[in-house]
Amino acid sequence: MPVNLSGRSLTKILDLTPDQIQYLADLSRDFKNLKRAGVPHRYLEGKNIVLLFEKTSTRTRCSFEVAGMDLGMGVTYLDPGSSQMGKKESIEDTGRVLGRFYDGIEYRGFSQDLVEELASVAGVPVWNGLTDKFHPTQMIADLMTIQENFPMGVKGLKFVFFGDCRNNMGNSLMVLCAKMGMHFVGCGPKDLMPEEELVDTCKKIAAETGATITLTDDVKAAATDADVIYTDIWVSMGEPDDIWAERIKLLSPFQVNSDVMAMAADDAIFMHCLPSFHDENTTIGADVAKKFGLKEMEVTDEVFESSRSKVFDEAENRMHSIKAIMYATLR
Repeated sequence: MPVNLSGRSLTKILDLTPDQIQYLADLSRDFKNLKRAGVPHRYLEGKNIVLLFEKTSTRTRCSFEVAGMDLGMGVTYLDPGSSQMGKKESIEDTGRVLGRFYDGIEYRGFSQDLVEELASVAGVPVWNGLTDKFHPTQMIADLMTIQENFPMGVKGLKFVFFGDCRNNMGNSLMVLCAKMGMHFVGCGPKDLMPEEELVDTCKKIAAETGATITLTDDVKAAATDADVIYTDIWVSMGEPDDIWAERIKLLSPFQVNSDVMAMAADDAIFMHCLPSFHDENTTIGADVAKKFGLKEMEVTDEVFESSRSKVFDEAENRMHSIKAIMYATLR
């Protein structure tokens, strides 16, 4: 049965069926081929989108802007100080106004409830560029990247996420694996595991797709024979600086290093949604090294720069996947 996402919003990957997720991954691959071949694809010429950013970003902003322009659309970017959303004007009123001006709205910020509210009132597709709970556009890029490295299929792969398993990436990757039949292992401190309700939901989905959901603090059990090793930064944007000491203490045992990768399958890949603190070449990295003596955080530079690391393929795929999402919902 043909997949039709026209007019739909994408606020969380839970809202999509496995067929719809795969359709978006396939469409992303088609757009990647067009882009690399230099074939114009201004399929949405005359349409306009607005990007609402409460949280700044490199990949998300650039991906939406380039993808929108490649598709022939006009793109407006609003940073946290460029609109009255939530200040002088309610989210509901902002959404209803922007829905009259634009054909699609991207929101990147803190509250999942806010992006859901925008989607309910805007009257046009709304895309979640990241909230504290979910990161759905990243999931299509991640699936695309995994499939590029495992062309025989992802069903049955062992996928391990190391770190803060209850952040937006841990949540979203658990859902993605459940939907696509991959065996998800969340490996981190017991105090940083996903909410029980979401875990139960994913286990029910997994029972239908052949996936499994495992949460553990046993690094060896998690890493052994893994096909995909994934991690994320230890402190998310918006969290207070004074939490670094606590997170470093909790999460240092779950750093992805050469020992972890050695336990994985021979053809295992490493992934990271970026940015990454794999060295001291950032102000935060340098500050943490000075205060805590830790020169590498969630992943070592050796792993990050290794041939098994697919992080920059993954980053590029953000642009292609976002293009697919916008085209599928605006066509």
